[in-house]
Amino acid sequence: MASRYDGQHAEHIQSALLGSAAAQSALVASWGRSMRLYGLNPEEGTPPDFLSERELTDARERLGSLITTAQATLDRLYSAVGGAGCCVLLADKDGVPVDRRGSVSDDATFCKIGLWTGAVWSEEREGTNGIGTALAEQRALTIHRDQHFRSRNTALSCTVAPIFDHCGRLMAAIDVSSARHDLTEDFVKLIAMAVVDAARRVEAENFRLAFPKARIMLAKLGPDVSYERSASALIAVDEDDLVIGASRTVRHVLGLTDESLSKPLPAASLLGQSMDVEQEFAAAERSVIQRVLAKADGNISLAATMMGMGRATLHRKLKKLGIH
Repeated sequence: MASRYDGQHAEHIQSALLGSAAAQSALVASWGRSMRLYGLNPEEGTPPDFLSERELTDARERLGSLITTAQATLDRLYSAVGGAGCCVLLADKDGVPVDRRGSVSDDATFCKIGLWTGAVWSEEREGTNGIGTALAEQRALTIHRDQHFRSRNTALSCTVAPIFDHCGRLMAAIDVSSARHDLTEDFVKLIAMAVVDAARRVEAENFRLAFPKARIMLAKLGPDVSYERSASALIAVDEDDLVIGASRTVRHVLGLTDESLSKPLPAASLLGQSMDVEQEFAAAERSVIQRVLAKADGNISLAATMMGMGRATLHRKLKKLGIH
């Protein structure tokens, strides 16, 4: 595995920080944080720090059930990229991988690099890198080869997507990394799509588990919202059709906060289904009657009995509500 230890990489970073690109490029901004804010040296050749076994156990416990929740998704992701010499990591919000998938034949190489559980890949400790920078900027990204801050990491290609919890807070990240020199740009793009999809799957499952008794609905956020963001626009609705939870995407687009969600918020209002009070009562009554009819297998007499009303009364309601 070749890395640029001859000083050229450090000179390239210094030149970029002094040039006009510094005000425009997110990558150069990360290099600037690495050098000026964290005081790191791109030519430093020591491998990443590792947590102790006790510290790693504590990190895993802080993630709670997320590691278990992510298992199937990580397995599926690795089955897609593992054959290309990639490893898959689940890192906590501090940039520490707590779970991993990889080929046994690559274990020695990846462990030496630090692509292993317990390694510390925060931007503060390692400078610009996939896990640390994705967490610092809270967005999906790829740090490809010499985009890394450390010269010793310039043989790596790392694609990462953050995971947010049911309250929209940064929780973890999924990373796919490779040290192959022949990794093509097109394949990196495919990896990026797979990683983002995996992160959204884990988020959605975690959201559902956070509201086990609620109905989970997909919020309609309008035509200007991308497909990727719309697919993660989840809300949790209780038995009274009040919103009790919203994913990060919904919170961001609609300006919702923990405080606003602590107050009664009708799902219909949030979903843009404007109704007056009479319409809301009719919709609620229609919903109840249809559920009871379904339980009664369409038997009008039985449904009327279940709702404590006469058959004739139920017939009038069915006609009024347009239920056939």
